[in-house]
Amino acid sequence: MPLTRPLADATVVITGASSGIGTATAYDLARRGTAVVLAARSESALSDVARRCRELGGRALAVPTDVTDPVAVEDLAARAVAEFGRIDAWVNNAAVSAVGLFDEIPVAELRRVVEVNLLGTAYGMRAALPWLAAAGGGVLVNNASVLAEVAMPYQSAYNATKHGVRGLADTVRQELRVTDRGTISVCTVLPATIDTPFFRHAGNHTGRELVPPPPIYPPELVAETIVRLLRRPRREAYAGGAARLMGLQWRLAPALTERALGWYVHRTQFGSARAAQSSGNVFRPDAEAVREGGWQGRRRQLTRLTAAFGLAAAGTAVGTVAAMTRRTRSGR
Repeated sequence: MPLTRPLADATVVITGASSGIGTATAYDLARRGTAVVLAARSESALSDVARRCRELGGRALAVPTDVTDPVAVEDLAARAVAEFGRIDAWVNNAAVSAVGLFDEIPVAELRRVVEVNLLGTAYGMRAALPWLAAAGGGVLVNNASVLAEVAMPYQSAYNATKHGVRGLADTVRQELRVTDRGTISVCTVLPATIDTPFFRHAGNHTGRELVPPPPIYPPELVAETIVRLLRRPRREAYAGGAARLMGLQWRLAPALTERALGWYVHRTQFGSARAAQSSGNVFRPDAEAVREGGWQGRRRQLTRLTAAFGLAAAGTAVGTVAAMTRRTRSGR
């Protein structure tokens, strides 16, 4: 069920709002007159985003929040209602990552990634549900990444949490339906690689510069997808054609696609520079409100390579399925 009121009259809570997709979503909604409640760890970055939202025509409240603290997340919801009277939608977007081989990432960082990405989403959903019900219905949107469906090397903790977010959303959606709370929609967004500061800010235990595997899409693409879900909720929505293609390949030929993506990411996720070991923003917030990561040049540079990879993988996947079908029909 969509929002019970127009976006110009709605209140939307956004976690991870101080940069990247969260900031782009806040700006998109602010242009429509929406009241946005912005949550992240950095008070200064949130203040910058809130100020810009007001300049764009929206109403904005900045609430510094660590989503790993369930009490703080409940307070975020209460602050939103105290300021704007209700909550019509909640976007769980906060996420961090520690990149490296699974057995070389510090245990403390593995734990923190799970706490932020999976438990932070769970706490947000629990805080939002009673207020959405009180408003007569609403929309919960979880930003899960295409890595909720496929997997890539060096992102073990992130992959695991995003798969968990997808499963959590599916379960809660079922529970709402069987308990006659179908006025609340639960949606999952699966973006491809997005041009945000994510790779610059991630914990890095590879010894090499991290760069996003192409193709790389602007954060506004995901923001537009989220806004569409608020208007017309769906179970899941891809953001970026590459995400849809990877999902299709994974379903058709999972073993082949797993190998192909492993090869591809191993060769495209690292730059030429060396990098010191760092926990990035896993434990500390980013101080600046930055929407994009500055990867536009890389978008253009590897478009042909990416297209060739996608077509080859898709063709092989379809060929594999066709061969399996022929063997089944022949009884072998």
